[in-house]
Amino acid sequence: MRKSLTGLSVFLLAAALAVQPVQAARTRDQIAQEREKTKQEQQNTQSRYEEVQGMLGDLEEEQSALEEQMQELDAQLVEVIASVGLMEELIGETQAQIQEAQAEYDEAKAREDEQYAAMKKRVRYLYEEGNVSYVELILKTGSWSDMLNRTEYVEKLSEYDANMLKKYILLKEEVAVKQAQLEDRESELEAQHHELEEEKAAMEEMMAEMEEISADYEVQIAKVRQQAATYKAQIKQQNAQLAKLQEEENEIIRQEEERRKAEEAARQAAQSGGSGTSVETASAGGLKTVPPPTGSTGADIAQYACQFVGNPYVAGGTSLVNGADCSGFVMAVYQQYGYKLPRNSASMRSVGREVSYDQAQPGDIICYAGHVAIYLGGGRIVHASTERTGIKYGYANYRPILTVRRIVG
Repeated sequence: MRKSLTGLSVFLLAAALAVQPVQAARTRDQIAQEREKTKQEQQNTQSRYEEVQGMLGDLEEEQSALEEQMQELDAQLVEVIASVGLMEELIGETQAQIQEAQAEYDEAKAREDEQYAAMKKRVRYLYEEGNVSYVELILKTGSWSDMLNRTEYVEKLSEYDANMLKKYILLKEEVAVKQAQLEDRESELEAQHHELEEEKAAMEEMMAEMEEISADYEVQIAKVRQQAATYKAQIKQQNAQLAKLQEEENEIIRQEEERRKAEEAARQAAQSGGSGTSVETASAGGLKTVPPPTGSTGADIAQYACQFVGNPYVAGGTSLVNGADCSGFVMAVYQQYGYKLPRNSASMRSVGREVSYDQAQPGDIICYAGHVAIYLGGGRIVHASTERTGIKYGYANYRPILTVRRIVG
């Protein structure tokens, strides 16, 4: 009687679950539609984010190039300023030399005048002695230099007067030449100084313009960074929304799975005629034996892996029946088809060949950071998830995908 009641209880429980609607605000189709919409929005946001990131990179590169130009211009400006200072010192020194040369010239001219006056006295003395023709010829010369050019007159002068006069005239001429050279030098330095001042002014104007442009870059970069931060926050919100939708769908799947298990248990109980068959095996889910695989395509492998949903997760395990971890589960499934895969998830990222996620097919291996799963198609996966959930179904995008590896085909 107890056995019959047990079977009847299981049947009634399964019937109750079968007629009881799944407590969910939305259907899986509605969730899938919203997920697709959110994904599209996220792709658009990601595109805008990448676009502003590119703009930011361009602006920062341009600003960096401008700063290099400013540094070069600043170094040139420092050099020009130093040259201006040096030029001003040279002009000051040249002006002092000109003043010294002027003083030397004045002194030589004064001595020449003194010598001229002394010779006048001696000429008058000669006149008083009666040598009128000689005096007249001497006094008719335009200058002492003209007189010295006339050999016959020089011979009439005393040796002292001739030597002294030559000396003073030569000195005056040398000083005049030196003074003229210094004045030319001063004029040249003044011209160079003027050109340097103009160059300095032009560089300062260029530097001011560059500083203004640099400030504008700072404003643009700040705006683009703000846009990037906004898009990044939107992507984060959209990821959270996708995760929420995933949890919502997982809950629906869990309830549907519980209902299916209850229906299966009720069916088995009804077939056994209430003989007290335990429901533990059915409710635990998953196969307790490993039937031989059929087919050899990726879809066959994916379908075969689904038989073990409900079996336990065991860290380090490789048994499809008694428990496996994520890489042990994938390795064991493929081993049934004659494929030898690495034991850990990191090594599985390099097996087979890589395909993009949008080209993923059933049987492909979806690789995450520290985790792997078998792709079922339609965005679904089967994987050894955690000790709490065991081997289960899930969605491929529940975590960031590192790579998709194709072993078959």
